[in-house]
Amino acid sequence: MSDIAVLKEMFKNTAIVPLENSYDRKKVILEEPPPENYSVTINGMPDNDEVIVIKADAFKSPDTVFQGKRGECKRADFVIIANTDKKKFILCIELKATKDSEKEIIQQLTGTQCFVTYCQKIGQTFWKQPDFLYSYQYRFVSISHTKLPKQKTRIEHLASTHDCPERMMKIAFPHYLEFNHLVGK
Repeated sequence: MSDIAVLKEMFKNTAIVPLENSYDRKKVILEEPPPENYSVTINGMPDNDEVIVIKADAFKSPDTVFQGKRGECKRADFVIIANTDKKKFILCIELKATKDSEKEIIQQLTGTQCFVTYCQKIGQTFWKQPDFLYSYQYRFVSISHTKLPKQKTRIEHLASTHDCPERMMKIAFPHYLEFNHLVGK
């Protein structure tokens, strides 16, 4: 059973964002419900059996157990896990209506990485898949100014790959986003 098939079996449908057809390509619309009420579209998504998009913040905050003083209860909005013929990626995405504190965004992205690690252990233990979510490359993206009228997308290019929360790719005024660009293919 593929990692994506296990994840689709693991998660409730309410925590999964479905892909949509856009001509001959796939896309996903990441939406924040009211009161935020904004969305971002990512085009060029892999096929349905190669990807899952999870609403990471649908997972209840662990603040009933943890104190939350270091941001350990925070999570980013979405995680996209893709296992294509070419590469394996885990893309953690935080959406912001405006620009927020970088420290808070780093905590949210880090919390999502911990959430994925928890899912990895669940797959290894309960699905008996010892290599579950093994050898995936992480990518971290912060997308801001999502509520403002669309302008030319601004991307802060980083000297190194956006493979840790502290070196996240920062995108402002998203208009047209491509999956391959977000993962750095």
